[in-house]
Amino acid sequence: MSFKNTMYCVGLVAFASVVVFAVYAGSGTFGRISYENVISSSTSALETLLPLEKKASHVDVPDAVRAIYMTSCTATRRDLRDRLVALVDETELNSIVIDIKTYDGRISFPVENPVLVPAQGGSCFVPDMKEFLEELHEKNIYVIGRIAVFQDVFMVKEKPQLAVKKDTDRTAVWKDHKSISWIDAGAMEHWEYIKTLAEESYEAGFDELNFDYIRFPSDGNMKDIYYPVSEGKKKSDVIESFFEYLHGALDHTDAYLSADLFGMVTTNTDDLNIGQVLEKALPYFDYIAPMVYPSHYPFNFHNLGDPNKDPYGVVHYSMETAVSRAVASSTVVQTKQGTRIASTTPPLYTKESFDKNKLRPWLQDNNYPVPYTPEMVRAQIQATYDAGLNSWMLWNASNRYTRSALEAE
Repeated sequence: MSFKNTMYCVGLVAFASVVVFAVYAGSGTFGRISYENVISSSTSALETLLPLEKKASHVDVPDAVRAIYMTSCTATRRDLRDRLVALVDETELNSIVIDIKTYDGRISFPVENPVLVPAQGGSCFVPDMKEFLEELHEKNIYVIGRIAVFQDVFMVKEKPQLAVKKDTDRTAVWKDHKSISWIDAGAMEHWEYIKTLAEESYEAGFDELNFDYIRFPSDGNMKDIYYPVSEGKKKSDVIESFFEYLHGALDHTDAYLSADLFGMVTTNTDDLNIGQVLEKALPYFDYIAPMVYPSHYPFNFHNLGDPNKDPYGVVHYSMETAVSRAVASSTVVQTKQGTRIASTTPPLYTKESFDKNKLRPWLQDNNYPVPYTPEMVRAQIQATYDAGLNSWMLWNASNRYTRSALEAE
């Protein structure tokens, strides 16, 4: 129940209690009234005066998720969002990812928690988001809510003390090459804010909460950067602590949790200088979503030459490697949960063996840096299947998807 409705309830209980007191006192029978009678009368008054708040519905996760991404801007227009819903209805798709909060920090739907209210709004605000989610659920469409975590322009302005700063001027906010400002990933005050947003998002009807930009910055003047909270700490330890916090803080909800990771996290065991390591994410989320977009890989990755000319090869090698690391019972990566096995070089640590289908890659369906044909999109999907996985999500920032790359329903 919302804070506003809670206060309304308190007022009604008080009012009903006064009415009951007056009735019994006036009848001269007050001395015989029981506490249970007062509660019963108050409850009846509440049921009459206050309609029960309807809880949002939810759809269980499909055995195999096949999703497309929808921006909150698209969701503001019924004609545009209906077009994407029709695509789901008419093809093999069964899920949609919708923005809850993007890099600008604005929350895309009406919220009630006073901590969140200042951030709601912006040009891509969806006033009927809850009703839209209900419509999707009526069609048995699984809805994933995407939250950009440490990229947050709004929160940097609200709480500049938590922002990543310039090293040459530690009072000045650092910005990446797109002029986007970041919250220091170690700022626990922001962790709590994200937890609060996640809770209300689930209550609004999002079935799964997908966390993006859960890392340190990577693009911009990295020689002039200062972390006011995380300075001196190992980046991968900071990020793992955040993952551990989210897992525990949201355990009381029934929401599924997923994490977006750099694609090369699947093949690298270092943290890529952003704090992301596959083994340090696997224990804390229901699903891990490596962004294995071929366009994001360097030339000659795995001796493949131009990655855009071999999208199958890039995705297959990346996800096949990720599968082997996920199911393994040992790792060279030291995590909070692992213990050293023996005096080997390099050291080996224990690790829980995870179901391979915890992995659910993001694939690209856009014309960057070259036009992507239906065959190139389908090749990525097939590569996912050939790596032993059953789920995938398609990314196109403009939400224009290649229908002919998808199988009919």
